[in-house]
Order: sequence, then structure tokens, then C-alpha cells
Amino acid sequence: MHTFPKSYIDYLVEFHGSRDYFECHELLEEYWKEHPEDPLEQTWVGLIQLAVGQYHARRGNLRGAEKMLQQAEKKLSNAPLDNLGIDWVSLQRQLSTKLAQLTQRTVTPYIDIDLNITNEDLKTACTAACAQRGFIWGTPSPMQDESIIHRHTKRDRSDVIAARQHALLAKKRERNGM
Repeated sequence: MHTFPKSYIDYLVEFHGSRDYFECHELLEEYWKEHPEDPLEQTWVGLIQLAVGQYHARRGNLRGAEKMLQQAEKKLSNAPLDNLGIDWVSLQRQLSTKLAQLTQRTVTPYIDIDLNITNEDLKTACTAACAQRGFIWGTPSPMQDESIIHRHTKRDRSDVIAARQHALLAKKRERNGM
């Protein structure tokens, strides 16, 4: 049995269960940053970009979605997705369709991308994790849930702001020889 990183499984659960693409991005970005030598580094980045592109598309930011999904497609086209249990042909077809719509600015209504999981053990683990969290695998995006659709505007960023202020103060002290 192939083992997959927990962060990847969590990403898939959010991608197909809650459809919280912002959370997908957060989960996989944290894993990617913690594993800089991972041979799948560019694949993780491509999957992060896929989630970010979906987030933008769902919010109506068609330019941002197009840019992110183009970058994701470029990174994922040469990625060993079969090792991660993802059917690239299915994903590529969905990406091509969505990118064509984005280029023409004709994306209404929003449609989720679904990753076709080919590894049965992975799919079982993901659907079980979905059930534990109260999600249904493959459920459509909750278009009325503002907390998910506009997550970046709703989250508490006080820790990020405090860290930036701390870094700015440290930089000022360093410049002043303190």
C-alpha cells in the first residue's frame, strides 16, 4: 500500500468535501514549506495553484483564476500525478474546458473541478475522512456560504499582522545598530 502525506489527504478532503479551496491552499502550502527537498515540490505547488484558481473562479475573479489555472496546468502537465492517485487526463480535460471559458470570460455558473482519484486506498481514506468531518465527497460548492466563498476577507489575520510588525521593528533596529 502506498502511503500519502496526511496534508495531501486533508487537501483532497477539503477539495472534494468542504470545497474550501482557501483551506486546501493553506494545508498544502504548509506541507510544501516544511518539506523543501521533497521531489514532488513542483507538483505540490501545482496543486496549490489549482486550489487557488478554483477559489478565484468561484469568487468571480476570472483574471486571477485564469492566471492560476494556467500556472497549475503548466506545473501539473509534467508531474507524476499517477503516483498521487490522480487521473491527469481527466484533470487536463476539465482544466482545458475551464481555461477556455475563462479566456472568453464566459464562466457562469461556476462548476467545481473534481479530481478523479485512481488509487482505491487513497479514495477510501479520503471518503472516510470526509465522513468523519461531516462532509460528503463530491458535493458541489456551497455557493451561499460567504465564509468559504470569501474566506480570505473573513479570516483573523492578527497573527500575520503582528508577525509583520515584529519583522519591521527588527529590521529598523538592525538598520539603527540596535
